[in-house]
Amino acid sequence: MMHATRTVFLSLFCSILCSVSLIGQGDSIRLPDVVGATQGLVRTVQITADDADIRRTATALFQLHGGIDTSASGRPDFEFRYDATGERSVRLTIRSGGQDLLQQNFEASNRRQAVARASDFAVRRTLGIPGFFSGRLAFVSDRSGNSEIYSSDILFTQVRQLTSDQRQCLLPNLSPDGRTLLYTSYHRTGFPDIFKVDVETGRRTVFAAYRGTNTGATFSPDGRRVAMILSGTGNSQLYVSDPDGRDLRRLTETPSLEADPSWSPDGRRIVFTSDLAGRPQIYTIDASGSNMRRLPTNISRNCSEPNWNQANPDLIAFTAAVSGSFQIALYSFEAGESRFISQSPGDAVHPMWLNDGRHLIYTERTRSNRRLMILDTETGRAVPLSPSDLRNVEQAHFIY
Repeated sequence: MMHATRTVFLSLFCSILCSVSLIGQGDSIRLPDVVGATQGLVRTVQITADDADIRRTATALFQLHGGIDTSASGRPDFEFRYDATGERSVRLTIRSGGQDLLQQNFEASNRRQAVARASDFAVRRTLGIPGFFSGRLAFVSDRSGNSEIYSSDILFTQVRQLTSDQRQCLLPNLSPDGRTLLYTSYHRTGFPDIFKVDVETGRRTVFAAYRGTNTGATFSPDGRRVAMILSGTGNSQLYVSDPDGRDLRRLTETPSLEADPSWSPDGRRIVFTSDLAGRPQIYTIDASGSNMRRLPTNISRNCSEPNWNQANPDLIAFTAAVSGSFQIALYSFEAGESRFISQSPGDAVHPMWLNDGRHLIYTERTRSNRRLMILDTETGRAVPLSPSDLRNVEQAHFIY
């Protein structure tokens, strides 16, 4: 046992020495994922930078991440050093135990985005999971006096209004490439229709405007199909089309109401809400329209708004009624059971997984305000995501 421990120690020591010898020889150093001094769900990190704006940006990003603790005293597992190398670029150096482990340059459209990319890289190398800091958000806000759709970076430093319908807009959904937005609006007829917006140009076209309700449009992971809810035949049913709204196929034909579609990571199944059992519960169905099955969540008589984890197909987050409010719950196919993961003082609704499969965004709803929260499903840590001066923010969609 002592010989094995000594071998592992020598191997790690040699890896550190080799990485130090490579510093300065290139922009990218290919090493095995760095392992911190302690194993577990959280790494302690010190962030250093001569540029105060870079330091503030990096600190704000990592304060959103439940796996990185920048406030711990004593000797940290890692130091993340950021140096400005241009107006749109930074250099990241990861250190541990007084040794430089690796160094890499990052460039983006602006320096803050470069810091986000560098921070994503730091998460990957120290936690072994993707970072989410470079992702984009779409969300609903009434900051203009009406519920409109907006987009933003994760820190809300670049908020952009995408719709000006002056009617209720809801349920934004970005395509995987971020170029197209689908959403539901009442602006044209006073009834809910689905519209498509070119994110770059702002050009809007009608996607689905059949008789009755048209809502819940959701891109498949490859962007080639869209699931949606239509009620043209009477009850709200689940349909699938191509990305332009054509080649429409009906998947469900029940006497109940369906809602909230979300695709599996491989695009072969869809999870959705149905009240077929008398109250809203979670179901799955093959993308071909076969094998509709109820998930045995067994946690609440009212379960809705499922969102399939794109990084871990075993997990589905959903909204469940409990003790007079709503909270976020997690269902595991492997375990065959559910558990609550949020403890919001108001309602916690509309969960949306981030790309790392560990964090999700949800809407915290109280009588006076709605805001976005980010939740680490492994530690249970939840922190505000949307800024306090941007009131009534909800229904976030995220792409990376």
